[in-house]
Amino acid sequence: MPLLQLVGSESCKLTMYNPSVSGGNASSLAGSRLFLYEVQGLRQNAETDKMNNPIRQSGSVFITVPYPRMNQEMQRITRMGGKIVSIRPIETVGATSNATPTVTEVPPSQPETTAKPMTQATPKAKTADVPVNLYKPNAPYVGKVISNEPLVGEGGLGIVQHITFDLSEGNLHYVEGQSIGIIPAGTDANGKPHKLRLYSIASTRHGDQMNDQTVSLCVRQLEYKHPETNETVYGVCSTYLCHIEPGADVKITGPVGKEMLLPDDPDATIIMLATGTGIAPFRAYLWRMFKDEEKKANPDYQFKGLAWLIFGVPYTPNILYKEELEQIQTEYPDNFRMTYAISREQQNLEGGRMYIQHRVAEYAPELWQLMQKPNTHTYMCGLKGMEDGIDEALSAEASKHGVDWVEFRKQMKKEHRWHVETY
Repeated sequence: MPLLQLVGSESCKLTMYNPSVSGGNASSLAGSRLFLYEVQGLRQNAETDKMNNPIRQSGSVFITVPYPRMNQEMQRITRMGGKIVSIRPIETVGATSNATPTVTEVPPSQPETTAKPMTQATPKAKTADVPVNLYKPNAPYVGKVISNEPLVGEGGLGIVQHITFDLSEGNLHYVEGQSIGIIPAGTDANGKPHKLRLYSIASTRHGDQMNDQTVSLCVRQLEYKHPETNETVYGVCSTYLCHIEPGADVKITGPVGKEMLLPDDPDATIIMLATGTGIAPFRAYLWRMFKDEEKKANPDYQFKGLAWLIFGVPYTPNILYKEELEQIQTEYPDNFRMTYAISREQQNLEGGRMYIQHRVAEYAPELWQLMQKPNTHTYMCGLKGMEDGIDEALSAEASKHGVDWVEFRKQMKKEHRWHVETY
């Protein structure tokens, strides 16, 4: 499908909003939006020519489509031989997912104009009820460590732990995509309390135990060589957490963050680009989307869209949550796609190490097409260095379509469809 286009004024004037497609108050802003499809009819096949449908051999057809039925309508139009040349929003009018698309046909003599290619905004995740800063640094929540489990397999690089904390003694709650702060025990070289460090939450709002009373983190022990002394330096907070014992008390702040929230739309396409412990928020997303216990706990959110994870790690034993991810892929092959970039084991097309940007470049045509859909959200989480390579790969693809990637990315950001959290 080509880039979605805004429709010019003359042809658009012939189609107005039809109130028959509305049906009471929508359950969400997303569900209440209407979009206008402009379809140019291609010759039908023998079977569809017998059907009583409005797509003709010439001229344009304008179809008013409720947001929850956009993907379904796209597929129907394609099956009937039609070509969607533009999609534009109308307004929020109270349409429901059960509303029927309405059609207006424009004679072929009607003049048509098009404007600059662009996609249209989809509603961002609801933020009004998102908890923020329930516990602050001067009055943190003190929770106990329930478990501290290693995530790196034998032969892997470094130390990464999955750590779960008890929240039952307070009011610390959160949603997927948020972070919490950890204040390490002890004091710094000046005798002052350590400053907090933020970590992305790796569990759903219900917690790993599905009792709404835990929160989990995915933490890598920071380790590097001092540039002047060449001695090994370990991160204060990450070392504290990676070696903490069950039963220990931990000072927790937050939650914070609204940048990485999931949309409410169960038919959305979710692209996830992760390196290392950047998998943390995506684990929370995937649990919410696919775990049986989560489906039972969230009857109003039953994911039916596409989730695609591109995950960069140094070695196979560094694929964090590998068994969980591959189980989901086995159970939901039509809804979850997973692509690894294993830098020390795989080669890119030039014969060098396979990093995440090389995978993005490899699949850039597919990713680009998915990004044209108004309900596609792209998330990036991990090392800050991943951004430039991914931008370069997607910029090359955008240029093939005559689009400036930087401007397109800004537009996605404005539409709340481009989410980045790197460190």
